[in-house]
Amino acid sequence: MLSFSLHRSRDLAGSGRLAGAVLPALVSAVVTLVLVFSTPLAASAQQKLYVYTYDSFVSWGPASDFEAGFEALYPGVDVVFVAPGDAGEAVARVIQELEAGGTDADVLLGIADTQVPKALARGLFEPYDPALIPNLANVPGELIFDETGHVVPFDHGYITLVYDSERIDPSEAPKTLEDLTDPKWRGQIIMMDPRTSSPGHAFLMWTIAKYGDPGFVEYWERLSPNLLTITGGWTEAYNYFLEGEAPIVVSYSTDTAYSVTVEGTDRQRVLTPEGEGYRQIEGMGIVRGTDQRELAHAFINYVLSVEAQEKIPPTNWMFPANRNAAVPENWEIYAVIPERPVYLAPEEIEANEARWLRLWATAISR
Repeated sequence: MLSFSLHRSRDLAGSGRLAGAVLPALVSAVVTLVLVFSTPLAASAQQKLYVYTYDSFVSWGPASDFEAGFEALYPGVDVVFVAPGDAGEAVARVIQELEAGGTDADVLLGIADTQVPKALARGLFEPYDPALIPNLANVPGELIFDETGHVVPFDHGYITLVYDSERIDPSEAPKTLEDLTDPKWRGQIIMMDPRTSSPGHAFLMWTIAKYGDPGFVEYWERLSPNLLTITGGWTEAYNYFLEGEAPIVVSYSTDTAYSVTVEGTDRQRVLTPEGEGYRQIEGMGIVRGTDQRELAHAFINYVLSVEAQEKIPPTNWMFPANRNAAVPENWEIYAVIPERPVYLAPEEIEANEARWLRLWATAISR
């Protein structure tokens, strides 16, 4: 519009009386345009910010709260969430779209720390500017897992096992990962595919940390007969669990807090075999090639605000990354923090992930 107006003013400048009548209006229009283009980001109208994430973040997580909160701060901005599936599927979608020539995604939110090495190797993210994310100062250093400056943590939790206490007596529940291989649990366990699911990926990393490489392969061969199904994502797996298809599922250490808060029962109990659980940190980053870099930084900063962070525990059922954000009162009782968190270094995952996934696929097919 600006270039069109300037071109018209040049055409009219030599037309005498007509130019004298029109030029003041044109000058006024140009000044107006300059003012519009020089106003803060919040005043820019009808900008769309595409945020790719996982399905549960949208279906019952804080996506709608984040959308409303950010749009209130930035009138005229339209936050559009896109949820292709579980976190692994969201990551895969963005990579596929980038490699096919381009993606609508401006921000990817919900990538697990175990998935970041693969994403970085494929060039998914642009580096972020810490100066544009002042709320990052409120995130403990122990959660800053990406030293390359591409991915910012926004919440964290623990992958554990959850069981139905009305079908399994607590005294009979598995106490170790090895207990899960007992024939009495044949067809009683629901898992997620580590190639597409972040909890599934975390559980595989847990077994590698526990049994070593290649010891984890033999473990999965022993475990495989006890698996009812391996789903593509957490949502599908947990729905099967709630529907009573099997009494044990890979899930999160906050699930009892969820069941007490939402359903009024502690029927869903958390297992931390030998006090363990795999620590998972979820991150967000700016997608390579975005034309909304400033807005993407602003969104990431908003997600790290106390206002947004306090929406995470009662909707996404994870612990907030901002140290100043409060958690619900009953979390002190029901949200379990494993005594011995398990964690593999991103560098180790990056060096071995492709081979580990191939070995896992072979193990469960035998």
